[in-house]
Amino acid sequence: MCAKIYFSDFFSVAPDVLEEYGAFNISLINDLPLFIDPFLLFDSQEDKYQVLHEDIIRYVRFLRDIAENDSISAGLIESWFGFPEVSQNWLGFSKTGNKGSGLGKDFAKSLNKNLRRVFKSFGQETITRGSHLEKLCLLSDGVGRDHLSDFTTNLIKGYLLEYTQQFAREHIAPELCKTFAVKRVSFNYETRRWHDARFELPAHKGDYILLTPKNMLTKDEAWINRADLLDTFTDIYPAIPDEQLRAQIQEYFLKRLSEKPKDQEIREAASATIEQFPEVLDYYVRKKEDSADEAHLVSNLKVRDTEEQFVNQVQQLVGNHLEGTEFYNLGDSFEESLRRVHFLKKVIEDNDGYRLFYVKGKPVQREADLQIMYRLTWYATVFDVNREVNNGRGPVDFKVSKGNADKTLVEFKLASNSKLKQNLKHQVNVYEAANDTSKSIKAILHFSLSEYRRVQEILKDLGLQARRDVVLIDASAERKVSASNVTDQTQADLNFGN
Repeated sequence: MCAKIYFSDFFSVAPDVLEEYGAFNISLINDLPLFIDPFLLFDSQEDKYQVLHEDIIRYVRFLRDIAENDSISAGLIESWFGFPEVSQNWLGFSKTGNKGSGLGKDFAKSLNKNLRRVFKSFGQETITRGSHLEKLCLLSDGVGRDHLSDFTTNLIKGYLLEYTQQFAREHIAPELCKTFAVKRVSFNYETRRWHDARFELPAHKGDYILLTPKNMLTKDEAWINRADLLDTFTDIYPAIPDEQLRAQIQEYFLKRLSEKPKDQEIREAASATIEQFPEVLDYYVRKKEDSADEAHLVSNLKVRDTEEQFVNQVQQLVGNHLEGTEFYNLGDSFEESLRRVHFLKKVIEDNDGYRLFYVKGKPVQREADLQIMYRLTWYATVFDVNREVNNGRGPVDFKVSKGNADKTLVEFKLASNSKLKQNLKHQVNVYEAANDTSKSIKAILHFSLSEYRRVQEILKDLGLQARRDVVLIDASAERKVSASNVTDQTQADLNFGN
């Protein structure tokens, strides 16, 4: 069996060729947690990227002018302010697959309101060196990072299509490509309509694939983001040169603080102050512009770490430990899911697979990352592996199914999760009821003896010890103690995952 997980696998392209072209080697099994940061386009040394950023700002200015008209029809609002997700780039925040919600009516309403309320001067700024789409994400009722990603990708989709078409013509066999009619590629400001176009692109399961240049990508947060704004607010407003404005901001802010405020109280006061004095946003953005070199450095490191964790390490896990083994045998959904969890447990605990769950010597910190890594190992299966989002009870990590009669839920957790006990007590039973199944598996990954002991206490309190559907996986480096130094108690502790 040849493991097909990444673009290079499906289209018989050497990873080095993608690297030389500058494109990220995406997975065609699951979205990877990267997105386009418009600031990297704004500050790029490449003229073509700066033109892309100018095109984005031009469209937002168009929306700003449109927003002043209260009589826009619902259809036109949807056409101009709403965008479908560009799932074909296989990047974003989806834990399973590559399907997200896109930019719907809520986004359109929020964008429309903010453009009328506080961004009337968008495109005509005097404090900053330029205009920035990210400002729309800085207010409490603004748009989120996933919306920013979808919006940006939609507005530069024409470039990404040309970029991918050129690569396909130079490096991919013609039989692996197809001509696609792509909707909403370019906007005509005279007719105020989106136009479609045709492109020759890599084809996968009846859809086209988009490649994205690595040097416009980042992870977690854009360089200009709300969390950073709130964290640095107390450094920003004292540096505002307008003495009167600075004094007004300080008075408003300090009135909302107790004598010994905690971090959350400070952030809430900062948020309220920014809503009252949105002028602060331009001073924050200028501060970020002045440290632009750091933006590129940080984003490059984030992309490299993502490549190491979700591409290189997963390839090692599959290629060195899983491929050609019983991991890819078939059973019913419960046995298939449980077999994979147990085989993964064996690889991690007995075959040094634990190393693949460390990045720069530190264990995986986020369950979302762990779940993506686990999902990528399901490349060879007839089962449908999805993350449920519309069952009315909240999302479960995975639903593994083969038809309506055979389905199993899988929750993949970190032992360090502060809400682990609460989740184990309530979560899976609720999900089982919502998904009409009684089969579920709880897999818990721990990285230290102290984490293991905490999990054991939780399982004992909940009466979940010795359950076949609760699997503990020991990914700790503590297991790897020299045999000559192992005491009886140490040996008992080192067997804690079994």
